Amino acid sequence: MSRDLEDQFLKVFNAISDMKQILAPDDMLKLYAFYKQAVVGDSDSYDDKIDLRDAFKFNAWTQLKGMSEKEAKKQYIKLAENILIVNQEPLS
Repeated sequence: MSRDLEDQFLKVFNAISDMKQILAPDDMLKLYAFYKQAVVGDSDSYDDKIDLRDAFKFNAWTQLKGMSEKEAKKQYIKLAENILIVNQEPLS
């Protein structure tokens, strides 16, 4: 994987993590799912004892099954950059 992609991924991850604004729940779920797919890969088994919030997160991640690490990072970057622009946040 290209070093540039990894650097850009970490840069936008840090910028999103440092945001002061509260993100829309659907954006948060998408970011979570792309991040998990990029870092962990395909989701594993579902634990039916998890709460509703975690079930939504698991479902969002599961929908990305089969997506490559590289593509997940690209999609995370694209979404994160759009969120940062809309919220006028610096990409330090």
